[in-house]
Amino acid sequence: MEEESCSISKAVAVTACTAMALFYVAVLYAPTLILRLPPPTSLQVYMTRRFLCAFISTAVSVLVCVLILPTRKMDFSLLLAAYGIRADHIWQAVVFPLSLTSLMYLGSMALKSLLLVDSWGEHMYHGEGSLLDSAIFFWTRFLDWVLLTVSNVLAWRNYVVAPLTEELVFRACMIPVLLSGGFKPTTVIFLCPILFSLAHLNHFMEYYDKQNNNLTKTVMVVGLQLCYTVVFGSYASFLFVRTGHLLAPLVAHVFCNFMGLPVLFSRRRGVVSLAFVVGMVGFLWLLFPMTSPHLFNEKTNNCRCWHGHCSWN
Repeated sequence: MEEESCSISKAVAVTACTAMALFYVAVLYAPTLILRLPPPTSLQVYMTRRFLCAFISTAVSVLVCVLILPTRKMDFSLLLAAYGIRADHIWQAVVFPLSLTSLMYLGSMALKSLLLVDSWGEHMYHGEGSLLDSAIFFWTRFLDWVLLTVSNVLAWRNYVVAPLTEELVFRACMIPVLLSGGFKPTTVIFLCPILFSLAHLNHFMEYYDKQNNNLTKTVMVVGLQLCYTVVFGSYASFLFVRTGHLLAPLVAHVFCNFMGLPVLFSRRRGVVSLAFVVGMVGFLWLLFPMTSPHLFNEKTNNCRCWHGHCSWN
């Protein structure tokens, strides 16, 4: 868009986004440093406090966007669409990004499948029941894992609270602000992840303490984490810009948190490396076709996102 049609200046847009990123991290430490609450008595209490802080900072970021973006005269549905919150094209916003993202983890899924087959074979080799008994055994173990995950507060952080609040702040809030400030979509895709990485710098001191003040190891681990954060942040921003739908980066975020870092190779298992290469080739080949704005909007010239950024090609 042209500079003269911008709703806010670039300086205001960058300042607002930087403030939102820093505020997102700072609020996490408010219970101890500002409110002077006693130290949490358990991990459950500690994480509950952080969940509340994350939701508060997210609400503040949304309020800031409402104040600085030209959305005051919009009806409620268009206002929600400004943040990518839409009731239309839901299955497309879930299935296509999830399928695309899973291609990056083809090596990981191949390794998990091989380990599962080995475990199944070992179970059968020791004569522990029939094929039906083995299937029931593995199904029971799967259900136990699901119940354990649902009751695990860290799982709620990794799969619910962190993806939801981070996508709302760093995609739904920041991208419209930066676009309204006159930044091009390609610039926004690479600028947002830098701000996104600021929200993970707090892990430096936490990991530094856990490693008994080992600065070298801390820098290496946190540096790798930040590099991965920037790469994923670029991908998530790309999904939001292309689709105009918050669900697209949200499901990708949850899936990546679940899978962890992609497996590139495994000893004595060349098929894992082959699967990774095939998956990455497929990912790059389908990146633009599976995120085409036409898949997520009836008409790209009448896009539900107020800024029209999902019509970017």
